Amino acid sequence: MLEIIRQPWPWYVAGPLIGLTVPALLILGNKSFGISSSLRHICAMCIPAKIPFFQYDWKKELWNMFFVLGIFFGGIIAAAFLANPAPMQLNPALIKELSIYGITDFSSLVPVDLVSWDKLFTLPGFIMMVGGGFLVGFGTRYAGGCTSGHAIMGLSTLQWPSLVATVCFMIGGFIMANWILPFILML
Repeated sequence: MLEIIRQPWPWYVAGPLIGLTVPALLILGNKSFGISSSLRHICAMCIPAKIPFFQYDWKKELWNMFFVLGIFFGGIIAAAFLANPAPMQLNPALIKELSIYGITDFSSLVPVDLVSWDKLFTLPGFIMMVGGGFLVGFGTRYAGGCTSGHAIMGLSTLQWPSLVATVCFMIGGFIMANWILPFILML
């Protein structure tokens, strides 16, 4: 059984499991799936200031904090005990393209040549990790939710703004991967 959990799950198993989360949350508790709102809940719990954005009954959303804690500790357990020791399987064309930019170490979940403490203090690393993190946070707040909230929850409940946001996420991802990232990696 443990060996089955260690292997990557195919899309036709993982996708429906994620998809069934939406009706389960709606039917069992009239709750929406999404992660980005949890930061607001944490701030509302911890910041005693009278900031209007954080003045709401965050205790009603406490379930979301347990959900996020479950993701956090689940990730720790998976990394510590369920990690697949086999090397990452990547498309040979991607490996060839990334080697042009000096990215050759795929021994980890993310390329060590791209994301590491040493790379954080280089211009490309700082742009991608700090600048990218800021843009993701800003975009999440500006779009009124994250990719999982809009693409999974919003589309399944037929929300027009979620369709627009998801299309924009996909266009932005295409532009980043094909035009901006190669430029940053050449720095």
